[in-house]
Amino acid sequence: MFITFEGIEGCGKTTQVNRLKEYFESLGKEVLVTLEPGGSRLGKTLRKILLSMESQDLTREAELFLYLADRAQHVDQIIRPALEQGQVVISDRYADSTVVYQGYGRGLDPQILHSFNEIATRGIWPDLTILLDLPVEIGLKRAVTRNLQTKQTDEGRFEAESIDFHNRVREGYLTWAALNKNRFIIVDATGSVDEIFEQIKNKLSDSTF
Repeated sequence: MFITFEGIEGCGKTTQVNRLKEYFESLGKEVLVTLEPGGSRLGKTLRKILLSMESQDLTREAELFLYLADRAQHVDQIIRPALEQGQVVISDRYADSTVVYQGYGRGLDPQILHSFNEIATRGIWPDLTILLDLPVEIGLKRAVTRNLQTKQTDEGRFEAESIDFHNRVREGYLTWAALNKNRFIIVDATGSVDEIFEQIKNKLSDSTF
């Protein structure tokens, strides 16, 4: 089983990924949690480049191919082996992030990006994608607060993007989810951690994946 979490900055993905891991483990399942960018050895290096404020001069095309390189290595070294061993794999971001951020956000063609993802993922797509949706202003406030609390100084390039960019990303996620409703579920992420997780559990129980 392969589950991914998607959403704008500050939507609470990491927290809910860990809650879902604990939930599945309580049911006796073996769970692997991973993330993009940074899930593989190469990915850790690429993550530093992609999220650093020093990389604000990256072209949209360079950004795209760095993410695709991260994903290709991630799938080959981490995701595919875990799935073949029968583990539940939960990833904090995956291929949909590229379609939305580099497509709807940066203005590249989403369908072309989907084709590139087919190559990078070698056809491995999630059984279920959980989109945590909330207004941009709330998400950015949470993200900035998180970075300050954790003293995270080596990341923040996306938080520094314009409000217009983040609004395009949010609308892009909702559009892409509507086009792929067979595997997307949308969760209102404006509530408390517990309220959001209850929604996720309820939607999982209603899902036929």
